[in-house]
Amino acid sequence: MPMNFAGKTLDMAACHVMGVLNVTPDSFSDGGCFSRVDSALARARQMVADGAALIDVGGESTRPGATPVPLQEELDRVCPVVEAIARELDVIVSVDTSAPEVMRRTVSLGAGLINDVRALQRPGAVEVVAETEVPVCIMHIQGEPDHMQDNPHYRNVRREVSAFLSERLRVIEAAGVQRERVILDPGFGFGKTARHNFELLNALEQLQQLGHPLLVGMSRKSMLGHVTGRDVGERLSASIAAATIAALNGASIIRAHDVRETVDAVKVVAAVEEAGL
Repeated sequence: MPMNFAGKTLDMAACHVMGVLNVTPDSFSDGGCFSRVDSALARARQMVADGAALIDVGGESTRPGATPVPLQEELDRVCPVVEAIARELDVIVSVDTSAPEVMRRTVSLGAGLINDVRALQRPGAVEVVAETEVPVCIMHIQGEPDHMQDNPHYRNVRREVSAFLSERLRVIEAAGVQRERVILDPGFGFGKTARHNFELLNALEQLQQLGHPLLVGMSRKSMLGHVTGRDVGERLSASIAAATIAALNGASIIRAHDVRETVDAVKVVAAVEEAGL
């Protein structure tokens, strides 16, 4: 089942790695490292060489406790980087944003995927995505980044995440976004305890019943620190373990900081699956 990302096609029956490129001063893992266009482009080039099929550019941190960024500041951070990557590299550019104007501008500059942690709930977002005709990833979140981890609670996290995503699918399809260009993200770490996150990881195959490719992002997150006791910079092994489980359970895209190592893990999973045919 191929999906077209502004002229670049991916087989969504396979698993691909999305490299994280935060052009922010305050992201939880790499804030401030790639805020200049030249450093961001160099990082993107390295991730492509390491095997990334997509580069996810974000100009607003969505870590727990993060505060919103003014629109013009997000545009100033993201647009030059998206333009440079789209011009220089053979890779799908994803934009991690909830702002309709950022979506519109970056697609015009070459972005092939909109990755919205707020599932197109901001006014005008659904309409912009319907107009642009690029694929979109909608994610589950409970609350907003500045307070989402205050006291997350669910009766049944899998059912509630599935119900939320199903409802958002109904809304955006009614607005003209074709079903075949929607990717779903269960939202690891977004308004969830460590237990909630691991329950969702265990339930990925069930979430596939919604009929859409799944994108997952667990790289270096606190859920991994919770079980290992490791700081952010020491969570590589745990990140690879989580990515491997996600790939085995049917994830189509794994969002990762450590691209080379994650690509290797995905290749091993693919070899195991091929051997079982």
